[in-house]
Amino acid sequence: MQPIISIVGKSESGKTTLLEGLIVELKQRGYRVAVIKHSGEDFELDGVSKDSWRFSRAGSEISAISSSHKLAIIKNLERDLSAQELSNFICWDYDLILTEGFKQSHHPKIEVHRKEQGKELLSLPEQLLAVVTDEPLDVDVPQFSRGEVPKITDLIEKTLLARQREEDIDLFINDAYIPINQSTKSLLLRTLVAMVSSLKSVSKIKSLRIFLRRKR
Repeated sequence: MQPIISIVGKSESGKTTLLEGLIVELKQRGYRVAVIKHSGEDFELDGVSKDSWRFSRAGSEISAISSSHKLAIIKNLERDLSAQELSNFICWDYDLILTEGFKQSHHPKIEVHRKEQGKELLSLPEQLLAVVTDEPLDVDVPQFSRGEVPKITDLIEKTLLARQREEDIDLFINDAYIPINQSTKSLLLRTLVAMVSSLKSVSKIKSLRIFLRRKR
């Protein structure tokens, strides 16, 4: 599965600025990045009377707005999804998912700290990958200044991205991730690649998604 890193911190600490810098740096190094921002309040991407708003109000589970350059998907939810559940929903071909917020998640965190906001951090030490701070803190994790985005990216590469295999496969059943051992992964991978490669319209396989739906 793609690694997930949560960028956390108190309000106005500089989370979004750090995210912007990491996206640029990772992109320059050839990585494909997805970003999920968590909002504690409800929000509307569409105004009242806009087409997708009307479709959702009428009962559509998902409404999509598409152009030649952008795609926006609006999905009605029954509850607040976790970062992992959201990553399953957008499980396209990304190397890394960065999230803003989700401070309660179990994923590695980079916390952004400002001196004037007090010394107390939001994250437990064992959850932290690093801290971005404008003052030294008594915490046993790497500490960086806001201008050290390349060094922060080096740490992400070394600790998370270096673990990724050149070929990998993930299994989801009923929208839930199902862990499988390496021998089963290898068997599934070989079988699927062999079957799909035999199709006339298929050339080089970079990613493969298969969706099976059964009537209830």
